Amino acid sequence: MSDDIKKGLAGVMVDETAVSKVNPETNSLIYRGYAVQDLCQHCSFEEVAYLMWNGELPDRAQLDAFTRQERGQRGLSDDLMQVIRRFPKSAHPMDTVRTGVSFLGMEDQDTWNNDPADNYRKSVAILAKTPTIVAADYRIRKGEEPIAPRDDLSFAENFFHMCFGKVPDPEIVKSFDVSLILYAEHSFNASTFTARVIASTLSDIYGAVVGAIAALKGPLHGGANEAVMHTLLEIGEPEKAQAWIDDAIDNKKLVMGFGHRVYKSGDSRVPTMTRAYHDVARHTGGEKWVEISRVLEKTFIERKGIHPNLDFPTGPAYYLMGFDIDLFTPIFVMSRITGWTAHVIEQLADNKLIRPLSAYTGVAQRAVPAIGER
Repeated sequence: MSDDIKKGLAGVMVDETAVSKVNPETNSLIYRGYAVQDLCQHCSFEEVAYLMWNGELPDRAQLDAFTRQERGQRGLSDDLMQVIRRFPKSAHPMDTVRTGVSFLGMEDQDTWNNDPADNYRKSVAILAKTPTIVAADYRIRKGEEPIAPRDDLSFAENFFHMCFGKVPDPEIVKSFDVSLILYAEHSFNASTFTARVIASTLSDIYGAVVGAIAALKGPLHGGANEAVMHTLLEIGEPEKAQAWIDDAIDNKKLVMGFGHRVYKSGDSRVPTMTRAYHDVARHTGGEKWVEISRVLEKTFIERKGIHPNLDFPTGPAYYLMGFDIDLFTPIFVMSRITGWTAHVIEQLADNKLIRPLSAYTGVAQRAVPAIGER
């Protein structure tokens, strides 16, 4: 293979962005200049969503206006609700949320309008409606009636309400809000790059988000949080954890939730989410999962020198909050709507069609033989 070819675009810088970066000096992921761990400590997810699209944190009046705008758009049309009711009950929620967002694009009369103000409007609408799609499908698959959104609850509180009919204790809501902030954005990852590629063709923002959802579905990207919890359930008890991880390493089995293309000495988001995970475990009596996690993390770092990524603490945290495992990645979608759409808007502000080259390795040009000579 030629040295000019960078498989997976590893190390290739294709554009500029002002949305986020991993700051090597502080090993911090920063959104619009703010360290994400500081945003988790001082801000709500709604404030971070505003920051993504506007470049600055909102003051009180701006936040109130933004909150009213988002909360006022949480409801779904009767047509979309009928579509959700007809989804196959066996369908993965990533497929249903992808289809639901695509339907939103069909309902929007200005789908093709890529004016920045209109794309901002659409971004807020997608953010507001996506949790309603996820929660409605979640309940319908369980044979239960969907619960309408409420406009007196925060983004995080409302999702719990729509899924379970109640809002948990503030400690659980805060941990969930932290996870949303941490998942909101991460520079030119696979799904974000997918969204920017689609936007670069001058397609619509709904299509860009749908493509990003499809990219996020993969277990090498967003789907890893589901795989982490399946691993913990397979181990089952803390006393089995050491033998399990030793066997996995000895036999070169894939252990999801470890390693990252960008972070080589540890995902900067993990300490914040780990604290949130431990808070949820203490509150729900889920300490055994923490014990198993500690064994896996310690052994993998000692034997392989590979640290956990954000999915490692987030998967069991969501499980302890009461969410089904196949709902983990759709929750990721709900958060990452903010980053994806911020990048789409940025892409279109100085657009150039993204069209890389490839090195051909097939058969050289040849003549087509007659059918009798084949």
